[in-house]
Amino acid sequence: MESKTIVMTGVTRGIGRAMFEGFHKLGHTVVGCGRSSCHVENLRKEYPERHRFDAVDVSNDDAVKAWADDAISTHGSPDFLINNAAVINRNAPLWEISDEEFSSVIEINIKGVTNTIRHFVPAMIERQRGVIVNFSSGWGRSTSPNVAPYCATKWAIEGLSKSLAAELPKGMAAVPLSPGMVNTEMLQSCMGENAASAPSPEEWAETAVPFLLDLNEEHNGQSLSVPN
Repeated sequence: MESKTIVMTGVTRGIGRAMFEGFHKLGHTVVGCGRSSCHVENLRKEYPERHRFDAVDVSNDDAVKAWADDAISTHGSPDFLINNAAVINRNAPLWEISDEEFSSVIEINIKGVTNTIRHFVPAMIERQRGVIVNFSSGWGRSTSPNVAPYCATKWAIEGLSKSLAAELPKGMAAVPLSPGMVNTEMLQSCMGENAASAPSPEEWAETAVPFLLDLNEEHNGQSLSVPN
C-alpha cells in the first residue's frame, strides 16, 4: 500500500497508541497529538524519525490552528484525519455532574473534533482527497445510565459527521466510527473488572488499522463499526 499521512488526536494512550503502532508497522506516517507533554516526549524519543508528535489541547482552537498550520507545512495535507481524543465523565446520574465536568466533556469530545476539522480539512478539500474519521461509540447510537454527558457527545458526533459528509466534495469522506468494546482506562471507569472481557487495544488494532486504511469516498456519511 502507498504510504499515507495520518493525522490523529489522542495518540499517546489507549486505542490511539495502538493505532499508531499499527500504522507505523505498515510504513505510514503519523502526525499525532496528545494532552500530556510527558507522553508526547516519550513517543518522540522512541520514534525520532518520520512521525511527528505534539502536545496539543484539542479544545483550544488557537492551539489546534498553530499545530495544523505547522503540520501541514511540514507533512502536507493528510490522507486521513482521525479524531480519536475523548474523555468520559465519572459514573454518576446527570444531575450530579457539575457544570465544570459537563463542559470539559463537551469541549474535548465535540469542540475538539470541530477544531481539527476547521484547521485540517480545508487543505484536504483543496486536494479533493482524504477521509475524516470521527470516533463515535456504541453510546453514540444507544444510551446507558450514568454516562449521559458522554452519550450526548457521541450522539453529536454522529450528526456532525453525517452533516459534514454532505458538505464535502467528491473524492472525500467523513465517517462516524464506533470502535466497539476495547479494554481501555475509559471502559474500566464504566465497567470495572468486567472490562477485562473486551480485547486489549493492541488486539483491537490488528483489525481496526486495516479497516481504517480501507475507508474511502464510498463510505462517506455511513455510520460504521470496527468489525469484531
